[in-house]
Amino acid sequence: MFDRLREDIRIVFDRDPAARTFFEVLTTYPGLHAILWHRMSHRLWNWGFKWLARLSSTFARWFTGIEIHPGAKLGRRVFIDHGMGVVVGETAEIGDDCTLYHGVTLGGTSWNKGKRHPTLEAGVIVGAGAKILGPITLGAGSKVGSNAVVVKDVPAGATAIGIPARILDSEQEKTREETANKLGFSAYGVGADMNDPMVKALHGLIDHAANMDRRIEWMQAELKRLDVGANANVPDDHFDPERLNRMVD
Repeated sequence: MFDRLREDIRIVFDRDPAARTFFEVLTTYPGLHAILWHRMSHRLWNWGFKWLARLSSTFARWFTGIEIHPGAKLGRRVFIDHGMGVVVGETAEIGDDCTLYHGVTLGGTSWNKGKRHPTLEAGVIVGAGAKILGPITLGAGSKVGSNAVVVKDVPAGATAIGIPARILDSEQEKTREETANKLGFSAYGVGADMNDPMVKALHGLIDHAANMDRRIEWMQAELKRLDVGANANVPDDHFDPERLNRMVD
């Protein structure tokens, strides 16, 4: 029991730079308190003491602001940061090393009995205010952006943002970030699915610039292959369309 407690406290130090001392974490972190309380409630639930388990989880909600149904399954080294407003439904399953921020909901979309809440595989990170709804699965190592609403499975290692959430194209995002850096600013943290006209316009310009860069690089490569660039003294860093047309003619 004490080994498990030490493991829970160590993971706080790993994921929260604000944590300073063992005693501070043990006495002032509601996410840790909610998880410890849930273990007791979950045991009562599994032993058949359903009402007592619900009463225990209700006290935990009063004291921590975090509501975890006693039937939910939590793995090892789960970290709930801040925690206020977190709701975890009865059939939810949270794997090892997952991280939830405040305002996260692991909820259901049906009143039917049976599996109706999400499953988070190992290492999933869910941003503040995100809603994961229904009996869906978030693959290992996946991430969910703040305030996203996820209603479909998320592949392992993928990132989901937006309402409703969509999977980011990692290659496109990488290209966009590199192009934005060349233009003198960073697009970090600006998701492709944001419903902001200005953001969409900026992304369109960045994607157009990236596309033009690829075309120019292809043309330069073709010129070098044809040995036109060397004969015509065309510098590698300069492209003149009119000169290219004259050479082709």
